[in-house]
Amino acid sequence: MASLDELKLQGQIVAGHRPCPRLVVDAAQWSRATLELVAGRWSLLSLWGEADTVHMAMLEPQLGEAVVLSLPCPSGSFPSVGMLHPPALRLERSLHDLFGLVPEGSPDPRPWLDRDQWGVRFPLGPRLPASAPRGYQMLPVDGEGLHQIAVGPVHAGIIEPGHFRFTANGETVVRLEERLGYVHKGIDGLLIGADLERGAQLAGRVSGDSTVAYAIAFARAAEAALGVTVPARALWLRALCAELERLANHLGDIGGVCNDVAFALMLSHCSVLRENVLRAAERAFGHRLMRDVVVPGGVARDLDDTGKGSIRQMAKTVRQRFPELIELYDETASLQDRTVTTGRLSAELVQQYAAGGYVGRASGRDFDARRDLAYPPYDQLRFKVPVLTEGDVNARVWIRIREVKQSLGLIEQILSELPEGECRVPLPAIIEPAEGLALVEGFRGDVLAWLRLTDGAIARCHLRDPSWFQWPLLEAAIEGNIVADFPVCNKSFNCSYSGVDL
Repeated sequence: MASLDELKLQGQIVAGHRPCPRLVVDAAQWSRATLELVAGRWSLLSLWGEADTVHMAMLEPQLGEAVVLSLPCPSGSFPSVGMLHPPALRLERSLHDLFGLVPEGSPDPRPWLDRDQWGVRFPLGPRLPASAPRGYQMLPVDGEGLHQIAVGPVHAGIIEPGHFRFTANGETVVRLEERLGYVHKGIDGLLIGADLERGAQLAGRVSGDSTVAYAIAFARAAEAALGVTVPARALWLRALCAELERLANHLGDIGGVCNDVAFALMLSHCSVLRENVLRAAERAFGHRLMRDVVVPGGVARDLDDTGKGSIRQMAKTVRQRFPELIELYDETASLQDRTVTTGRLSAELVQQYAAGGYVGRASGRDFDARRDLAYPPYDQLRFKVPVLTEGDVNARVWIRIREVKQSLGLIEQILSELPEGECRVPLPAIIEPAEGLALVEGFRGDVLAWLRLTDGAIARCHLRDPSWFQWPLLEAAIEGNIVADFPVCNKSFNCSYSGVDL
């Protein structure tokens, strides 16, 4: 197994990258690192590009050590990671669309974000004139008695756009292929040249239900780059916001899964509890989703006694009412019939894709950035990370149920032990080039932020949603299930469309 020290010997260390090293490597070293991913000795955190360089972040899961490898691409190409390690494929397709860098040997050269609507090719790279529309071919499926069902990108519900192509034998799904990217926002381009205040706003809008997680990841990356020490009170308030966000989303998801198997009663009651969380967040921090509360250097809003009281009352209400709902879920046979053994996801795939959050933990992957990377204040808080091995819809619901209870405990701890002091410190001027990386635990799983600062602004920033590694696993989970079970499988994953459309 290649250790971090061995990797350091293979590449040139870049000065000013914190808290983990960034190494400039050659093609051979890049390919050797890919083999470490294939063997499962390291996990892929993300893959992104620049005009003439491709970057790859990896995590050594046992020790919690991270490293960023950078490969110069003077010829405009690099050895494909996805050729041997499928979790990298969609990231490679995305960076090719934006920067024009070609992953040599990739088994899937199709565009991911480019819908022939930009007027140019490779807008963040050479900006070549757009050619004729290329079309898009779904992957072929062979076999007797098969038929296809096309769903989306426009859906009957008020949800984001995505196209799902089912190949079925009767009612049984034999393949699902997704096509996303319909709400591409140009986040990567908008971040280039932005100051940190604007960057924090953009980061918090990548995926609206995870605005706190993204804001914390961006802020921590910026603070690492600049060597800023954040006041303790601000760190604890960030964690409070993160747990409120986690609590609201899990409550909504539990009700949503039940609604997708026609048990609307659970959705109604869970929605009431979720509304309690959102109203408490608004009274405490001025916004239901707590958008723009977390900023580089601390938090933009302190918590007063009225806000504390609102959150305490909310937590008391959820604690009183939630157990009855879980009993209702667990003792309703028609619900169990639709969730137990449905949409099973193997532990092997979860490990290969390093899937985070409830998707990974429901299939046995025991990873949580709050605990395993122990960033403050979670290094001082008491909580458990629930893990199950069944890997079905029911397991993903139960991970959420147990995380609701853990988040309530964390919220109560934070309110009881919240330190006094300042909430924000000024940031130093950006003089020398500086780089930072952060990985934080959002409600879906780990959110990554990497940025380079120079000349007073952001030179490059990359944000990676946990859904990049979860959407492909939904394709695997639905295989062998009936078409009618797709909505409940989909909701049990609840991947972000916006988070991978960038």
